[in-house]
Amino acid sequence: MTTNTPVPEVDAEESDFKPLTAEEAQKLREQNPELSPWWVIAAQVAAGVVVACLAWIWTARSEAAISAFYGAMTVAIPAALFVRGVRRKPGMPSQAVMLRFFVWEMIKIALTVALLAAAPWLIGGLVWLAMVAGVVVAMKMYWVALLVRPKFLNRI
Repeated sequence: MTTNTPVPEVDAEESDFKPLTAEEAQKLREQNPELSPWWVIAAQVAAGVVVACLAWIWTARSEAAISAFYGAMTVAIPAALFVRGVRRKPGMPSQAVMLRFFVWEMIKIALTVALLAAAPWLIGGLVWLAMVAGVVVAMKMYWVALLVRPKFLNRI
């Protein structure tokens, strides 16, 4: 028979945590404004337009511009569906929120892959390099939004 020896209680360290006052909380919110995900999607669409214009200017082919814009839309459209799908309803348990996030992320990935796979049939004269450029630029908008957010929103 084994016996467990009592474990001595560890003295809890005193926490330096102190709650914010209403003024401090308001100041913190003003310094770090929340960025709407719709701004990121709008940036992805705008980036797609810019890449499409550059592809058209560089190659003088409308197929390149269409391919670049289509590539950006293969990122922006599933992202818009994802944002719409994960909107939290009041009173939802946290497990349901996480499941909802996971399911919509899988839908987003599957839709992106499906749109990319369908590109040769949907776009006549597809320019692969332009389409990949559109995809990459649209995906980089997530990082640009993180870098630009504090500076941009404080000016609005």
